Amino acid sequence: MSCQDKKKQQHLHYPFWFGGSASCAAACVTHPLDLAKVRMQTSSQRGTSMFSTLHAVRKFEGVRALYSGLTASLLRQATYSTVRFGIYEELKNHLAPSSGSATQAPPFHILLPMAAVSGYIGAIAGNPADVVNVRMQNDRSLPVQERRRYRHAIDGLLRMWREEGLWSWMRGVNANCVRGVLMTTSQLATYDEAKRLILGHTPLKDGLGTHFAASLLAGLVATTVCSPVDVVKSHIMAAQHSHASSVKVLTDAVRKEGVGFLFRGWTPSFVRLGPHTVVTFLVLEQQKKVWKWCWHGE
Repeated sequence: MSCQDKKKQQHLHYPFWFGGSASCAAACVTHPLDLAKVRMQTSSQRGTSMFSTLHAVRKFEGVRALYSGLTASLLRQATYSTVRFGIYEELKNHLAPSSGSATQAPPFHILLPMAAVSGYIGAIAGNPADVVNVRMQNDRSLPVQERRRYRHAIDGLLRMWREEGLWSWMRGVNANCVRGVLMTTSQLATYDEAKRLILGHTPLKDGLGTHFAASLLAGLVATTVCSPVDVVKSHIMAAQHSHASSVKVLTDAVRKEGVGFLFRGWTPSFVRLGPHTVVTFLVLEQQKKVWKWCWHGE
């Protein structure tokens, strides 16, 4: 066997930051939808739609307000998504079947715990930026006297440290870790499994059509699985000085508003997470394609 053949059989090692850069690109596209989702989840008013929320923000706060908290969103993706994608890909490289092809992923039952570990660690890494992100997106919906007015993500982190203590960076971390585990298993593992099934049972090749279909399905699954935890997380992180546990927030809200509370904002969550997931994986796959072409001539 030639050196070239051996080289092609080996698993390609992609940069650790690919997932983070792809997620940052997606965040720039879907940030207004993410803002609408947070506003709906933390609002005391029920029945508001995503489009009415976006229209109200544009009308009363201006077009620029649609991108409130973008720096925090990018910081969150640069930490949370970089870590979870990076660890997940590293684990796949080490645990992929040695007898398979260079692009073959481990079985789904192996992908799930790998994704869970990656999501848990990523959630801890991204929690400080996530808290700032939620607060900046929700700030203009608060009464004037309660607004924090963070200038950007770093300003928010520094002010939280000075005004509330370093532990404020970890506010809602339990709910965020649960969400990170659910999000990564339902998003990354689902994408890999859907992609494998599409390639194995349809005429589609490993191209944009396959990547789009697999990522759209992953976005649908991830939204449904993560919606309850996402709502609780947003409530905890947006609170001024509340130290209530995730369980207490959940039980109190369900008792007052019913089970529908758990899926408040599902539509904007999917409208945001669906495109976000699609853009993330499309950009990620293109990054991998360029990397293979540059360094491996494939």
